[in-house]
Amino acid sequence: MWKAIKPVQALLLSVGLLLMGNGLQGTLLPIRAGIDNFTTFDIGILGSSYFFGFATGCLIGPYMVRRAGHIRAFTGLVAIASTSALIHVMLPIPPIWWVFRAMTGLCFAALYMIIESWLNERSTNETRGTVFSIYTIINLTVLTAGQMMLTLSDPAGFILFGVASILVSLAAVPVAMTAAPAPAPVGEVKLRIRHLYRVSPVGFVGCLVVGLTNGSFWALGPTFALNSGMDVSGVAIFMSITVIAGAFGQFPIGRTSDRMDRRKVIAAICLCASVSAVAILVLSNLWTMGLLIGSFLFGIFAFPVYSVCVAHTNDYVDPADYVETASELLLLFAAGAVIGPIYTSWLMTLIGPQALFIQTAVIHFLFAIFVFYRMRVRTTPDDEVRADFAEQLLNASTVGAVTITEDPEGEAYEPETEDRNLKDKAGAKSEKPHEPAS
Repeated sequence: MWKAIKPVQALLLSVGLLLMGNGLQGTLLPIRAGIDNFTTFDIGILGSSYFFGFATGCLIGPYMVRRAGHIRAFTGLVAIASTSALIHVMLPIPPIWWVFRAMTGLCFAALYMIIESWLNERSTNETRGTVFSIYTIINLTVLTAGQMMLTLSDPAGFILFGVASILVSLAAVPVAMTAAPAPAPVGEVKLRIRHLYRVSPVGFVGCLVVGLTNGSFWALGPTFALNSGMDVSGVAIFMSITVIAGAFGQFPIGRTSDRMDRRKVIAAICLCASVSAVAILVLSNLWTMGLLIGSFLFGIFAFPVYSVCVAHTNDYVDPADYVETASELLLLFAAGAVIGPIYTSWLMTLIGPQALFIQTAVIHFLFAIFVFYRMRVRTTPDDEVRADFAEQLLNASTVGAVTITEDPEGEAYEPETEDRNLKDKAGAKSEKPHEPAS
């Protein structure tokens, strides 16, 4: 294992510092916004701003890297993200927070792209699984640790913002000082919206659904917990438990999806996520431990939906198109995450904090119904053409330079005859099935 991670040890150290600072800031900002008398709608826009910046970063980040190089782009983006953390505490004005939160999202999208392309290039086919597994463990561990750092000081003060800024700033040091060569420039892929929906309606809608629900949770979960009677330590535990549960659920659920029609798994975990959200609503004002148990179950079932949707989509595309598809699906997630916190915060203003998990329960339930419908009109791909979940989990967040286009005017799509298309794909993997939505 040490031989696998030695070429990227400096980069992994930077990842740990960077994501710890981001984890702290992501939970700190909604709490501080409440202390500074921001409205729930203001906080919702704050969450949407991050994902709007994230989507923008997916689009323009590769051009920044090609212009400045990986190392200079990394250090410059870290400097901007660190500065943004301090601007929030210096100028507690909602529109200013929205702008700099969007800047943070843009920076982190580009930073993720740099990190993951670097890890890909410095890994071999024999070590890539190990490297990305360690990367995922570090990601979830330090994100949770960052959230738990809320307990170190009063969110109403300066110290936690300073700590977040310091952690992000220090992330530049290992990368700037490394002697390892920088990776090759990131390639360009195209986002073909109609084509992607025709290839996999379930994957397309699923990634939007995850953005709507999980984006709302990240932005407004701390607000919900505070309004449920939790103190700052309780909020940190509530958010951290959900993240840890999501990590626990990834591989068991993913491996299960390798053994059957993935849509059955997607529908099942969406129904379970819906029930878990209802349990959180019922228990939020009755039993604190029950609320935490509900959040654990919600994390187990809701967080793996994205990865299984990516794997399901890749069951219908050529391996050569995995990166393009992952980029497209990530942008769909970001689009949902821009919309979700805005309308959810509006609902919370109208009917109270419970609206967060009401909309989550309803959306997961409706998506499960949509998946059951799709199972009636499209067959399952043969085992030999199905993508392996573990491989897709490693590729799910890979981002390239994305150009948004429409499908070529003359591109033809055959009627929905899945058995024939899948048979053709099994015989010639260079052809992708073009199956129209029903």
